Amino acid sequence: MTDHQRPGPVVTEENEFFWTSGADGRLRVAECGSCAALIHPPQPVCRYCHGHDMGVRAVSGHATLIGFTVNHRFALPGLPAPYVVAQVALEEDPRVRLTTNAVQCTPDELELGMRMEVVFEQVEDAWLPLFRPARERPATDPLPFAEVDTRQLARRVRPMLTTDKFEDKVAITGIGMSEIGRRLLVPPVSLTIRACERAIADAGLTVADIDGLATYPGAGAAYGGFGEGGVTALESTLGLEPTWYNGGSETFGPCGSLISAMLAVAGGMARHVLCFRTVWEASYGDLIRRGRIPQDPPRKVDGWMKPFGAISAAHTLAQNAQRHFHRYGTTRETLGWIALNQRANAALNPTAVYRDPLTMDDYLNARPITTPFGLYDCDVPCDGAVAVIVSAVDAARDLAQPPVFVEAVGTQILERLEWDQSTLTHEPQVLGQSAHLWSRTSLRPEDVDVAELYDGFTFNCLSWLEGLGFCGIGEAKDFLDGGKNIARDGVLPLNTHGGQLSHGRTHGMGLVHEAITQLRGAAGPRQVAGARVAVASSGGLTPSGVILFRADG
Repeated sequence: MTDHQRPGPVVTEENEFFWTSGADGRLRVAECGSCAALIHPPQPVCRYCHGHDMGVRAVSGHATLIGFTVNHRFALPGLPAPYVVAQVALEEDPRVRLTTNAVQCTPDELELGMRMEVVFEQVEDAWLPLFRPARERPATDPLPFAEVDTRQLARRVRPMLTTDKFEDKVAITGIGMSEIGRRLLVPPVSLTIRACERAIADAGLTVADIDGLATYPGAGAAYGGFGEGGVTALESTLGLEPTWYNGGSETFGPCGSLISAMLAVAGGMARHVLCFRTVWEASYGDLIRRGRIPQDPPRKVDGWMKPFGAISAAHTLAQNAQRHFHRYGTTRETLGWIALNQRANAALNPTAVYRDPLTMDDYLNARPITTPFGLYDCDVPCDGAVAVIVSAVDAARDLAQPPVFVEAVGTQILERLEWDQSTLTHEPQVLGQSAHLWSRTSLRPEDVDVAELYDGFTFNCLSWLEGLGFCGIGEAKDFLDGGKNIARDGVLPLNTHGGQLSHGRTHGMGLVHEAITQLRGAAGPRQVAGARVAVASSGGLTPSGVILFRADG
């Protein structure tokens, strides 16, 4: 790879037809021989008719521009910022979307709905399909919306199989948090131990009482600043003898360990499961910059998005936000009210990373990350660990803290998992899980006293607000205007500890920690008076989960 050339994609037997089709200037996509549907990413079976007669079809190379973001923050070797990450829908089958780069134009020339045409760039043994504005375009091109109708989505929720809910058999009995900060330069397993020991002490338990362990994302993601080594690392350090344990990333979002633990406890596999989540992303990045952790530039990048510089969740969510703006009239100020609210709450939380006042001018004038996101739309990389103990409900009432009960969880996948093939105007993996939550309880959105909603980016939070029904689909602009509805004394106090935008990126577990703190009435100056019901969500894009807690049994 030359210095000026970007990394190429990883070419396999399954995807070779796609990545090499540009050799003759023709774009090729997998096709079902039974129903003629185009399938992307390629699969051995058709997702629509379940036919197995899969082939390859050369398409026209024309598509509709359905999203784009001007990246200012991230870069790959040979692909310096700024550059435009885009999504296009193929004319032959708009259900097929390609992540790509918009080229041979300026961002100001791009409009959603415009016709695009493919051009290829060779990178070693692959040809990247890039797209430029088409030379021949109709006067107006409709913007295809494959958006799932939320009413249809709710009808697709599977009904409860039994009225005997596993949620009724568990309670949250202990919470603990390590120090939270930027570049603490503390070994991640040390942070984990601090959080876990504090959670055990908070519950009035001993280490010997813990008979279950659960974590996300587990040992497989120990590197990259996103883990401590999983269950193995904690068990090796504390010498536990769990009867049940679980760790992995394919679960109900970053807080999936909690829901897995609830199922284990309800099934009689354990009495007290210690769930934990550790991040040390800030220190990890600092160590790379100082050369303490070697990092070679990539020669190949995997997946269907990274070869085009879409290397962050921000690139997907920014385009979803752009489409929400386009369809519903949402503005950057709409997202700004979320950032300002989180900062105002963080000012009352001594553990928050950022507590200085933030104004709308500060928000709007901050350096761009990837349009429409600026610096304050993005959560704060930090170091820290959070632990939560899930206990059997009959054991919970005799422990040190008043138990917090679980009313319902939402976990059902109803949207496509591939980021650029999924929900268009909201964060994927929010609408389905939200609909599932309300199918498992008689409580309604108006019964919720405090909401701790995942805010890796401001738009995550907006998606959860609409998905959970705190305002209607497309109504966030009015609901968030002025920030009064989401303030601590508003209709729906939101992310009362500062959220991940100001408290720090704890991957959802900090949100649960705050929900439990609020329901215990122990949040000090940021306490919401009379809080009895709280909702906490984690994830989105990845499979996500959402949990409804209550303070009384």
